[in-house]
Amino acid sequence: MGKPSAAEAAADSVSLHTNPGESSMYIDDDAPELSIDDLPPTYDDAFESSEGAPMLPHQHEVAGDMVTARARPGEPGAKFITDLNTGAQSWVTKTLENPTTLEQFVRRLATVPPRPYITIVGTHSQTTKDSKGKTEKKTITDFDVSVELTPYLYSDAQYRKSWTHMRTVDNGEKARRGTVFQKRAPGSNQSIEVGNEPKPTLQEWCHRYAASHAGLKVFTLQRRMVGFDEETVKARLETMVRGTNYRGHLQVRVVTKDAQMDFYNNAKLNRWRFTTWIQWLCTLTLLFIFTWPYLYLRTKRWEVAVAEWPYSRMGEGGNKEYVSISEDQWYNMWGRAICKAVLEKRQKVLDQEDLRREAEAQATFNSGNETVDGAVGLFRAGIFAMNEVNRQLGWGGDC
Repeated sequence: MGKPSAAEAAADSVSLHTNPGESSMYIDDDAPELSIDDLPPTYDDAFESSEGAPMLPHQHEVAGDMVTARARPGEPGAKFITDLNTGAQSWVTKTLENPTTLEQFVRRLATVPPRPYITIVGTHSQTTKDSKGKTEKKTITDFDVSVELTPYLYSDAQYRKSWTHMRTVDNGEKARRGTVFQKRAPGSNQSIEVGNEPKPTLQEWCHRYAASHAGLKVFTLQRRMVGFDEETVKARLETMVRGTNYRGHLQVRVVTKDAQMDFYNNAKLNRWRFTTWIQWLCTLTLLFIFTWPYLYLRTKRWEVAVAEWPYSRMGEGGNKEYVSISEDQWYNMWGRAICKAVLEKRQKVLDQEDLRREAEAQATFNSGNETVDGAVGLFRAGIFAMNEVNRQLGWGGDC
């Protein structure tokens, strides 16, 4: 992921939430562990505190599909689709063909963060034989653990204070600029003078989109987390999981949801492409073999607007400063809970309750009843023994 520099702000960049004068946290090799009380509230918890944060919309306007009710165009018959897996949103509405309305709408949605998750998935292959003697190979998921990073994109989640800003693509950056395929701005490679011309602003791009006579067209807003040292965190998590002597296939990655908003023009084909029964018809009759290439080549795309949400940035003195906590502090906070979830072969998104349970587990439990205490101690001893055997002999290998 990119690491934005404060000195490289684009001319058309608009700061959506700035925090001048706020103290920053710097990378420290001996990063202190943060207590649970220091942990920023979860994304949903932050927006539930509407009474304490009068500047926020009401909860129902930001939860779930991540779009405020007031932000949605009031046009009757406007089509709105959300991908349940990625959170990507698609709109088909005539209202947003107006350049002024489109620009205002894009800026409003840019204030909603993406939902980045660190996911740790372990799998192994299992070969079995059925009753007829045929060999079958299955992939077994040993664990699937995720931690959301959205709370750490805010210096104060309750009041939505962050370093987010809007920008448009640079002239030398490959992107779809009212085209089917990605390309750079005309002349940006051949002429230094042309390449140094100011890039179009969001307002100008919205006007270009509205003025286009293309039958099928779409304007896209992309929301990105930047300034996060993904490779270092992934390496530490991989080392931690392998330290449990896990022998399966391990994948650690950052997955971002709610990252893309597509605004289609109000054309019949655009409405049909998001109609469920038509999608099923094309799938069952194999018409998608022809319809997908046709729609792909006919649709002109403007993927020029980017809302960046910095996890960190470079300060004036060349020091790296963080909007909330550093990667080291994040690892120190979540490491034990993640390791425990991996050993327990859990498949879930960890939250503050997991941190609390891990902290409480460190304390000695004493009910005052010898029978209860003995049973709890025996249970813990059994779990401990199984984990230790796994650590020593290995677990999760193909079989």
